[in-house]
Amino acid sequence: MKIFVAGGTGAIGRPLIAKLLAKGHALIALTRSPEKAQALAKQGVEPAIADVFDADAVKSVVSRAHPEVVIEQLTALPKTYTRESMNAAAALNNRIRLEGGANVLTAAQAAGVRRYLRQSVAFYAIPGPGLADEDTPLAFDASPAIAAGARELAELEGRLLETHNLEGIVLRYGFFYGPGTWFNPDGDVAEQVRQQQFPIIGNGEGVWSWLHIEDAALATIAAAERGNPGIYLIANDQPLPLHKWLPAFARWLNAPPPPRISVEDVLKTDGGTDAVYYATQIRGVSNAKAKRDLNFQPRPLEWVEKEVSSD
Repeated sequence: MKIFVAGGTGAIGRPLIAKLLAKGHALIALTRSPEKAQALAKQGVEPAIADVFDADAVKSVVSRAHPEVVIEQLTALPKTYTRESMNAAAALNNRIRLEGGANVLTAAQAAGVRRYLRQSVAFYAIPGPGLADEDTPLAFDASPAIAAGARELAELEGRLLETHNLEGIVLRYGFFYGPGTWFNPDGDVAEQVRQQQFPIIGNGEGVWSWLHIEDAALATIAAAERGNPGIYLIANDQPLPLHKWLPAFARWLNAPPPPRISVEDVLKTDGGTDAVYYATQIRGVSNAKAKRDLNFQPRPLEWVEKEVSSD
């Protein structure tokens, strides 16, 4: 297939492009950097140079490429995973997803693209027992950042899924780990864990769903090739509460055990309600639909011992 990738140089974009090329797909990748364009060309990818905020330029390059499929992976996330860095990056990240993504989607419609995939996240389902699925409502009434994220997701996903002249697929990814991510041995969270700066808050019962970055790429390709329109939750088979995955992560890094801090103390800090949500209320997700429709076979979480369970 001829595939246009928007966001092909990020953590997921790099393995995605490598695996698409290995499968023989013809690729065009959007970039505004001549240096990145040269690197893409060396890989065998046709670069499309345009600023994602320039609607006319995006429309022109997508029209010229005339792809069958568009994969949108636009983000502007920081290298560090801290409250300060995430807040600082939020405005650009939101703009690139909302405005930039709208430009790519409009260009795809104009070019007669058959199928359009976009990145989303798997951790904004309403809290509750068991694992969330694709029909579980989003957490619009959660803590401020979570609620804002849920509203943005609803807008982004709805905009695509309500577009009737192409096949829209939303991929809600779990927390990325692996090369180029925060949760790799050379990543920012690993360094925070070594410095005992990533604590278990309260009971640590918030359940995190994980996804290796290369499995994210494989699931994306499967969805591009044979997925049905709609939403897919893409995560591995080991959703785990914070109080289990974080100590295991620390042991894997040969780091000290993570400290513990009370909910009351965290709530006294700026953004504390969001930190408490991630630590105590976040809900894990089921990957049953992706396994059924996409033959998704995620690898085990590498830092978790076999005897650790989600119970």
